[in-house]
Amino acid sequence: MDWLSELWNRLREHEDWLAWVGAASVATVIFSAIAVPVMIRRMPADYFLEDSAGSAWMRRQHPVLRLVLLILKNLFGALLVIGGLIMFVTPGQGILTLAAGILLLNFPGKRRFEIWLVSRKPVNRAIDWIRRRADRPSLLLPSDQSKIG
Repeated sequence: MDWLSELWNRLREHEDWLAWVGAASVATVIFSAIAVPVMIRRMPADYFLEDSAGSAWMRRQHPVLRLVLLILKNLFGALLVIGGLIMFVTPGQGILTLAAGILLLNFPGKRRFEIWLVSRKPVNRAIDWIRRRADRPSLLLPSDQSKIG
């Protein structure tokens, strides 16, 4: 039990730091509880298909606007990834927040990875549940293209 009292003493020495970590955890939980469901509801059902309406809209924009939107999207995605990782050790929707952040980031192999991620049953069930509550159709995945009229 000596290690426990030593740990307690070390924690008490860093109370300010622990308060900041706790505040960041609470802020991340609140932010993700609002942002992640909103993003999932607003995502077009065909987001994971090759020629989604969102990607066509982006290609029609001015190159400077595309660059600014790309930078903002990646910054927001990085913030969600960091928040999702924090929520693995603190309370919150870590896996959904992490998934939403990864969907926003741009990196090689992203498309294959995000399709693999949203195909996992726990993630897919959570996404479908959020979309059903908003009266939105389930997300279509490349393997689901045969279900399109």
